[in-house]
Amino acid sequence: MNSIKGFIYGISTAVTFGLIPLFTLPLMQEGMQYDSILFYRFLFASLALGILMKAKRIPFRIERRNIPFLILLGFFYTISSMFLFWGYSFMSAGIATTIHFTYPIFVTLILGIFFHEKVSAVTWIAIVLAISGVARLSIDGGELQFAAVGIIIVVLSAVGYASYITFVNKSRIKNMPGWKLAFYVFIVSTLLFALKAMTNQGIQPIQNGYECMNLLLLALVPTIVSNITLVQAVQNIGGTLTSILGAFEPLTAMLVGVLFFHEPFTPEYGLGIIFIVSAVTLIILSQSIVENNRPSSWKRLLYPRMIKNKILSHFRKNKRNI
Repeated sequence: MNSIKGFIYGISTAVTFGLIPLFTLPLMQEGMQYDSILFYRFLFASLALGILMKAKRIPFRIERRNIPFLILLGFFYTISSMFLFWGYSFMSAGIATTIHFTYPIFVTLILGIFFHEKVSAVTWIAIVLAISGVARLSIDGGELQFAAVGIIIVVLSAVGYASYITFVNKSRIKNMPGWKLAFYVFIVSTLLFALKAMTNQGIQPIQNGYECMNLLLLALVPTIVSNITLVQAVQNIGGTLTSILGAFEPLTAMLVGVLFFHEPFTPEYGLGIIFIVSAVTLIILSQSIVENNRPSSWKRLLYPRMIKNKILSHFRKNKRNI
């Protein structure tokens, strides 16, 4: 029963996160800049998460020495969201989300470069697959379909999210409850997007109920709901399976783009998605693959003992025959 619930939560996490374009693109079509969209997204998400924490009696208190870590995490999360939304200006939301989905590969590279963790052959195969997938999504008939700067921008969104995940796992803040961590990261992101908006056109006001509805849904569905179901999924089926189910994220975004915004879908796009999803799955499973193909310690211990037992048995048998 827990496994079934875990799979439902895992799929829900990926699908709800993949719905970001459904609530974002209408706002951009109405003329709202992504700085203002993201400001309202994280402002409303912070308020909603704060109410939930209060209802669940989760304490808001944090240690002063954790504040710099939370600010840095908020910066990484802000960079990821900003570049992803900026990428929507250069390419379809489905393709941008699919390229963003390469973030587990950058997690592995960051761990290898900065934390000296070994990068296996399986990982390098996955990296080649991911590059091939991005190429299939971006190149048509030997020419780039999108401006190279657009591809770089979306890749940077993946690097930003990979940095966020790596820092959470490698810093002293990793033991902080997930809801509290998300609450303070959202607050930092709200402040950073407010500052960024002030350097441009300022924070645009919400013009009507349609914009308000999309902003509220953006804050609740792919922000609050996806974070809550993520925690539940990891608790029921573990991080590996939850990560694999994340493949539903780019597929959902692609379907949203095709069905609701009439974005094109070609065989090249399909092949690119397959390459990227396969690459990410390989990355997630790489440690298990390496471990399963390595002679285990029990075999190394057992085989000599088995040989010794056979030799002793042979001599005992010959001794009885004599």
